[in-house]
Amino acid sequence: MQEIENRRSIRKFEGRGIPREIVDKILTAGIKAPSAKNRQPWKFTVVTGSAKAQAVELMRRGIKREEETGRLLPGSKRHIADAWHTAKIMDEAPVLIMIVSPGGKSLYESLTPEERFFEWADIQSVGAAIENMILEAESLGIGSLWICNIFFAYEELSEFLGDSGALMAALSLGYAAETPHARPRKPFDETVKYME
Repeated sequence: MQEIENRRSIRKFEGRGIPREIVDKILTAGIKAPSAKNRQPWKFTVVTGSAKAQAVELMRRGIKREEETGRLLPGSKRHIADAWHTAKIMDEAPVLIMIVSPGGKSLYESLTPEERFFEWADIQSVGAAIENMILEAESLGIGSLWICNIFFAYEELSEFLGDSGALMAALSLGYAAETPHARPRKPFDETVKYME
């Protein structure tokens, strides 16, 4: 697929908004993703305007808390600078999509092996939905960035969204203001093994 070849993670966006019908097409692509046992374990919240400004402020608040205390992610201090950069990208992008797994377990819950199995299956399903959305965005001329740095502000953003379940990721969308080169990939021989 040309979209797979051309897709890049976009970190600089033009100031113009995205028409609602284009955002809806991107969301529809996510909804059509395959999922374990067809559970469709996702909920997408589109955040724009003043709500987006509030989400970005909460992101910054969470990063600052982690910078000062390391309470939630004590081993991730080396990624703080990148998280601050992500907050800037989120602020610049006209659209954020927050992705929650409604049946997802809290970060603080212990899981039985069976619960962990279902959690992993749901996480894979959510990943498929995100991949569908970023490929659809590429086909529609929209740049995207799959964001996991939201975990620095997991508590703040979860409370902001008000949804039960687990916050999984965010997606920034906008018209790209950059054309990044392809990032290196591990060699085929290092990542693929055939067994007969």
